[in-house]
Amino acid sequence: MSRLRRMAAPLVLAVGGGLFAAAPAAEAAPVACDTASTPYTYVVTYQPGTRESAVDKELAAKCGTKVAYYAEIGVAIASSRNADFQQKIGVFRAYSGSKDVASQGAAASARSLGAVRTLEDTRSVTVAGDLSAQQWDMKAIHAPEANKIFQGSRAVTVGVLDSGIEATHPALKAAVSPADSAGCVTGAPDLSPASWAPTTSDHGTHVAGTIAGKDPATGFTGVAPGVRLASVKVVNDAGYIFPESAVCGFVWAARHGFAVTNNSYYIDPGLFYCPKQPGDAAAFEAVRRAVEFSTRRGVLNVAAAGNDNLDTTKPETDPNRPHPVDSSCGILPKAIDGVVNVSSVGYAGTKSSFSNYGQIDVTAPGGDFVQTPPAGEGPACPLSTVVGGQYGAKCGTSMASPHAAGVAALIASRFRGIPPQLLAKFLENEADVVQCAATETTCTGPAKNNSYYGHGLVNALDAVR
Repeated sequence: MSRLRRMAAPLVLAVGGGLFAAAPAAEAAPVACDTASTPYTYVVTYQPGTRESAVDKELAAKCGTKVAYYAEIGVAIASSRNADFQQKIGVFRAYSGSKDVASQGAAASARSLGAVRTLEDTRSVTVAGDLSAQQWDMKAIHAPEANKIFQGSRAVTVGVLDSGIEATHPALKAAVSPADSAGCVTGAPDLSPASWAPTTSDHGTHVAGTIAGKDPATGFTGVAPGVRLASVKVVNDAGYIFPESAVCGFVWAARHGFAVTNNSYYIDPGLFYCPKQPGDAAAFEAVRRAVEFSTRRGVLNVAAAGNDNLDTTKPETDPNRPHPVDSSCGILPKAIDGVVNVSSVGYAGTKSSFSNYGQIDVTAPGGDFVQTPPAGEGPACPLSTVVGGQYGAKCGTSMASPHAAGVAALIASRFRGIPPQLLAKFLENEADVVQCAATETTCTGPAKNNSYYGHGLVNALDAVR
């Protein structure tokens, strides 16, 4: 329901050659806020440093309530039942992903979005003998040799912004730090263990194992088993990652001194967010500020390129939302400056059939059903930890990104306090060059920095020696 307010300046009249201001008309009584409709959560932008009391006052005046406020970046998370809340605040200052999803109806709910959009190898994996023999992905980046030299430092924490980590898993229980973990689904950090544990998805648990898992009983080992992991849950039970969850996650990482975060998702309900469009502008700006704040605080953010086989530098349409897109639009958070974008390769070392490309920094193993390993070398998709203390295989750039994050964690362990910009440069420089093949007609650029593989395949051994 609208609140009616007079915003015009008092009328100025000329009488007998003089000027006088007419008395303003009486302000209409404010209409009560909606108390019955479904509440939606919004990101709302302010000038950084705006007092929290001023934020509270505006939100209350415009039928909203504060969920969280991040003064360092001037971003509030608000809830409102009013259908016109975004208009009251300003369409370039406020955005609700959940309201956008609701407005799209059942078709949107039926799609597989965000972090859950991965290609899963549904074949069962028998946990028997030495699982290291099935970890072709680790061999591809020389992780077993690196682990013999250096496994990373417990002083380094990698934040897994995802669907939660099963902290009791045999390969993860020594790595997960409950004190550094939080649930961020609502946009406000929740420290209770239940808030950052997996519920409907084992995606985050799989990612975590690739980064730092270690289970002597099975032989399974991740890239950097000596570092610590923080579970920062940003995926809700429907599989969506909305802007407010990501903002909370990046600020949490910044405030808790993480060296690296892994972001195997894109922010829903996008695919592309456009900084010049109403609504999108607020989401893009809120996430940009949160990412850049974390970078200033020493965090290197690593992100999956996505699984749509798109050149993300040349968007033509958004498969998830009906809105115009152009070159200014980008996938969040990977479109933000300073985020390391990771494409995926399969067993043969060439781009996975599903992997996005375009602006890529490095590549890593994410698997591919058309690049099948020989018998005994494991499934086509990388093997890692899944909920229930088990192991399973998943394909996707979601699986490539944590390989790169793990190598970054090894470098951060060697050079404590290294600035994220320099850490990213080390990661790129230590990668093995992968040049475009003659048959890869959409791959462009030089061998050392091309649109499929960026600076090359990450190399854990070079990172530690």
